[in-house]
Amino acid sequence: MSQVSDIERPAGAPEPDIRMATVDDVPRIVALIESAYRGDSSRTGWTSEADLLDGQRTDEADVTATVIDQASRMMVVESGADLVACCLVQHRETHAYFGMFAVSPKSQGGGLGKRVLTVAEQLARDEFGMTAMHMTVLRQRTDLIDFYVRRGYRRTGEMKPFPYGDERFGKPRRDDLEFEVLIKDLAA
Repeated sequence: MSQVSDIERPAGAPEPDIRMATVDDVPRIVALIESAYRGDSSRTGWTSEADLLDGQRTDEADVTATVIDQASRMMVVESGADLVACCLVQHRETHAYFGMFAVSPKSQGGGLGKRVLTVAEQLARDEFGMTAMHMTVLRQRTDLIDFYVRRGYRRTGEMKPFPYGDERFGKPRRDDLEFEVLIKDLAA
């Protein structure tokens, strides 16, 4: 689909390649998402939710459903044989939705996430014809919200409840979790 040419990478390292995921990628996508958000391994990056949630963040059934959904595009980024990033862009009635975004903890901080987000926004605008991208972020993740605000997303103040009791989304370590809706207008 696209080369990710404007990120820093070690000398001699292959240039990451963005492509659409296939069902064969599902186990690696799940492992990547889990490594970026859950457990002690996630703590080496800045996107960890390990202080907020235990358990899984997603599973193979959820990711498979996304990969085969005609209204969704699951992008993956590979660097050599390594899966280093992924994200979902989903066509909804009035907007695109951005989710399942993960960058390998060892690949964070070098601009890869910014580039993947830019490619996702282009896909939402160019392929889906959408003029806005929505996402939800745990309101307690102020550092992550600030990351998106610096990239043109605006806080709406609209909150959505965390799905307490549904362990497919993790086991909360606190009782005040909720998601804030962020929106970016996608200029043509």
